[in-house]
Amino acid sequence: MRLFLCEKPSQGKDIARVLGAHQRANGCFKGAGVSVTWCIGHLVEAAPPEAYDERFKRWSLDHLPIIPTTWQVSVKANTSAQYKIVKQLLAVATELVIATDADREGEMIAREVLELCRYQGAIQRLWLSALNEASIRKALAQLRPAEQTRRLYHSALARSRADWLIGMNMSRLFTLLGRQCGHNGVLSVGRVQTPTLRLVVDRDREIERFTPVAHWVIEVHLSLAGQPFTAQWVPPDTAIDTAGHCIRQAVAQQALQHLKQAIVAHVLDVETLRIREAAPLPFDLSTLQEVCSRRLGFGVQQTLDIAQSLYETHKACTYPRTDSGYLPENMRDEAQAVLDALIISDPNVESLVRSVDRNLRSRAWNDAQITAHHGIIPTLEPFALDALSQDERAVYALIRAHYLAQFLPHHEYDRTVARFDCGGWVLKAKGKRIIEPGWHQMLQSDLSADEDEALQRSQLLPVLEEGTGCVVRQVTLKSLKTQAPKAYTQGELIKAMKGVARLVTDPRLKQALKDATGIGTEATRANIISGLLSRGYLYTKGKSVHASEAAFTLIDSVPPAIADPATTAIWEQAFDQIESGHITLDSFLAKQTAWVTQLVEHYRTKTLSMHIPGGPTCPLCGARMRQQHGKHRTFWSCTRYPDCRGALPVAAAASSTKHRRKPSRSKPPGY
Repeated sequence: MRLFLCEKPSQGKDIARVLGAHQRANGCFKGAGVSVTWCIGHLVEAAPPEAYDERFKRWSLDHLPIIPTTWQVSVKANTSAQYKIVKQLLAVATELVIATDADREGEMIAREVLELCRYQGAIQRLWLSALNEASIRKALAQLRPAEQTRRLYHSALARSRADWLIGMNMSRLFTLLGRQCGHNGVLSVGRVQTPTLRLVVDRDREIERFTPVAHWVIEVHLSLAGQPFTAQWVPPDTAIDTAGHCIRQAVAQQALQHLKQAIVAHVLDVETLRIREAAPLPFDLSTLQEVCSRRLGFGVQQTLDIAQSLYETHKACTYPRTDSGYLPENMRDEAQAVLDALIISDPNVESLVRSVDRNLRSRAWNDAQITAHHGIIPTLEPFALDALSQDERAVYALIRAHYLAQFLPHHEYDRTVARFDCGGWVLKAKGKRIIEPGWHQMLQSDLSADEDEALQRSQLLPVLEEGTGCVVRQVTLKSLKTQAPKAYTQGELIKAMKGVARLVTDPRLKQALKDATGIGTEATRANIISGLLSRGYLYTKGKSVHASEAAFTLIDSVPPAIADPATTAIWEQAFDQIESGHITLDSFLAKQTAWVTQLVEHYRTKTLSMHIPGGPTCPLCGARMRQQHGKHRTFWSCTRYPDCRGALPVAAAASSTKHRRKPSRSKPPGY
């Protein structure tokens, strides 16, 4: 009997229909010589420390480090019934096809079960990029040998076991050290979550410590042959800071007087460049989350859930958990079918779809740039658009627009920079003349805030030549102040996690991380942010994300290396190297074990220098309270919640806390 092992029931149902396995049984579908079952995500999980030794139930510094010699997994209680069904089917299967999600995590979900059940039969791999019938049939005709994807499993095991070693040991270590200082809560440390938290803590500190600097700008309104335009005064080098701002008011005032007396500004020189911008690639998951956060106000987990629903439930788009926006070159032959399916699914876009040039070939089709998965695009079969929710329609529209943009010309424009002599001072005017709108007409609403603002500020200059005189109409001096950095939104935090190499200053690390995937993966970044929010380390305010007092306490307490995003990004590189066969799982874990052991021994006898947030005592049980950030207000909540539901408004507790020392947010050692 041939058994297909899927990740979720919905996948099992789709594959079973194509295979002709129409008989529904308990936890599976059956057909002639074939069965299809599923895992419901992870059926097994890494065993907790107490599974290795009963004494580990009690947290103690004497027990650390906890290093398994033989790794164990245990069946998850809430899916144990499905595990029994899978185990029974594996016992009678002569051939297995792994049909879980085609990524590192999907490989682990299947192979963990196979190892625990000691399956010894033949194995093949089904590699799916979409769940519509045509894609399933194509993948079934191209089954891969199981050995081709085994290293994906080893890479996933490396990630899982590194997370376990750091999470179990470091969380226990610093929670116990924190208790010695009077901190009663758990200090949760994670391989990915802690560096992610560090990004937000650093940004919040940067905002908090920011000191605005006054600077001055002079705008000069000119005209030529009745066409108005604006130029800006260029301050001398002796009056500007490193950002080019004029910080000497006296110089600006002097220039203002001279410019106001001028009647004509003469052109010194003009430079015009023709710019050709290629269309942005189809979405990878991170870029989709970033755009949805900025344009639609969606959280990153919300965007992932919607994209997953478009993929699994509606068959409207391809696999979403991808880190690549490129497309295989052979998918170019399917473009006609995809475009036709767009019209059938939504007749309202027929004129839009028919306006694109189906013969154009964008940079997106490039086999050399494809990783495990290609960019997120619409599927080549029609679907029921009416079945989509409003939010699903919005995300689908973005995915569709990015695909259609591949069949539109480059966005072309002339960028002109002109310099003028006006009363002995230099002015500069910039202009933009659109030559070919190209893909901009499709993705205008998808531009970033900075691009959108620049587009709105762009002006059309008159025809200027050296020596041409332009009439001075008005001169205005503006007093401005530099702006603090903006707080992260969830989408911008995803972007920072992915592009962590940009934040690294060490030149050796920067080079090593040049092509790294950053912190976490496309499949895990949303879960990391959601976890930090649910644990109270992060909270949202409008669209922005901020670090709580507990987050500052944690980041100031843990070793700098654990909180350093570069460390985690290097580990992600190691996972990729395990997948490619350049290093082994055992060698990676040996280094991780030695490093965790070294950290435990170094910090075991240390006394943490940490700030304990000073909250009032709970009126119900007398325990310490902590500040929580609700949807409409900030309040004090008992640290024993949910066992105790004591709460106080901040104002009511002010009298008991006003004499306490202001929280210190000094830089941690080695910052």
